[in-house]
Amino acid sequence: MPEQSQQTGARAASSVRARIERVVDVVGECTSWLALAIIVLMATNVLLRYLFNTGSVWSQELEWHLLVPLILFGTSYALRHGDHVRVDIVYGRFSQRNKVIVDLVSAILCIAISALFIWLSLHYVQQAYVIGESSQDPGGLPHRYLLKALIPIGFALLLLQSVASALGSLEKLRGKA
Repeated sequence: MPEQSQQTGARAASSVRARIERVVDVVGECTSWLALAIIVLMATNVLLRYLFNTGSVWSQELEWHLLVPLILFGTSYALRHGDHVRVDIVYGRFSQRNKVIVDLVSAILCIAISALFIWLSLHYVQQAYVIGESSQDPGGLPHRYLLKALIPIGFALLLLQSVASALGSLEKLRGKA
């Protein structure tokens, strides 16, 4: 009986991991289109500025407003696909088991850091909402709290992907993957 409950638990963990990774993939693929939008927007701003001596504050602010979700949501996608920064010179010399242990410890640390960022950013977002924060520049974008609200959302997605990574590492350590 205990072995059967372990198998059921392992299947449940694998199912949770698969669902999280599916969400991260969908969000990451949708977010990747922001890169194209940023390129088009920047090219348009440059052309307007240098060819027609015109431009607007809101369109320049929109560039970094679009960059925020690209980075915050792209981080979990990069982690999901192993495209994050890692010291491969050291990591590459480890045995397969030690690599999995490093991945597990890294995932646990990422969970803790993400949870801390979520906790600390909630007051920051609430404060921006309460004061109705908007751009200080004339013609800038309003409702800056919406942009700031992406911070806890982005770190929540990173936390979820870190949980999925930890579950994957545990499966590998148990020899199930």
